[in-house]
Amino acid sequence: MLPDDNTLLASARRCIALEIDALTGTSDALNETFPLAIRAIADTVAAGHKLVFSGIGKNAPICKKTAATFNSTGVPSIFLDPVEAQHGDLGLCSEGDLAFLYSNQGETEDVLRIIVPLRRMGLKLVAVTGRPQSTLAREADLVLAYKADREACPLGLAPTSSTTAALALGDALAMVYLEVRGLTREDFAKYHPGGSIGKALLLRVGEVLRRGEHFACLPDSVNVRDALLAITNARCGTIALTGDDGKLSGVFSDGDFRRASIRDEYVLQRPVRDFMTKNPKCIRDDALAVEALRIFEKNKVNALIAVDAEGRPVGLLDGQDLPRLRIV
Repeated sequence: MLPDDNTLLASARRCIALEIDALTGTSDALNETFPLAIRAIADTVAAGHKLVFSGIGKNAPICKKTAATFNSTGVPSIFLDPVEAQHGDLGLCSEGDLAFLYSNQGETEDVLRIIVPLRRMGLKLVAVTGRPQSTLAREADLVLAYKADREACPLGLAPTSSTTAALALGDALAMVYLEVRGLTREDFAKYHPGGSIGKALLLRVGEVLRRGEHFACLPDSVNVRDALLAITNARCGTIALTGDDGKLSGVFSDGDFRRASIRDEYVLQRPVRDFMTKNPKCIRDDALAVEALRIFEKNKVNALIAVDAEGRPVGLLDGQDLPRLRIV
């Protein structure tokens, strides 16, 4: 029979608490070798070489995930199975590559066996281990040590706290290097052209605009009545207004009309330029849609006019369209 719910919840919380302790201990244990590892990564990438991540058992998926994270930020990386490496997969490695070898105890035989071959091939080695005095640590050029005094496993056997710490250390390497490189969202988008991430990062304003009959645009010399008629026909709440040069000069919305009606009972016959919002927030039609989202959030506007390179309005982006497009 299973224990009661409170007992089960208490066990889960103990597990998570032990893993939090490992993360805190690992953070506190970071020292000068971490910046050295970041510089080694930078030197490797600058020289046109790649990162190699190798581990066995529970460390294998951690290595694969860390390599994938680096790849997603434009840093060429591979996973090297230490067993397969002894039977031909060392051909994946090249002189000048930087190898990260994972072993909690630092005594994993399959990992230790590839040290000499990797050295002969001219790779620099970084040990990622929970034992900074281990064989692996002694043989490496740099040691990134994580601290996991107790596994979350009740038996103290299943890798839990140690694997969480090792995974977090790999994430820290990737994210710190991403930051120092100055990688932008546009750079990141190049490596994620598919799926929801690709859509969110690559979608352009011009692809989602309301145009044609769904976009109200008139010279700012028309009267308010004509402006309202254009808004009604376009079934939108805002009209783009242009000056004599055809460039965006202002916008007029349903809200502007209500406010104007309070001040002037003859508003319908008056030029719309008398009531429009001058120099409104706008966005280039070739900008990323996420940039439009930032403008909506920062300025609390309901609609945004898109303009071309000459400043002429080409369409409207309604704030209600953004969640539907799933770029939030």
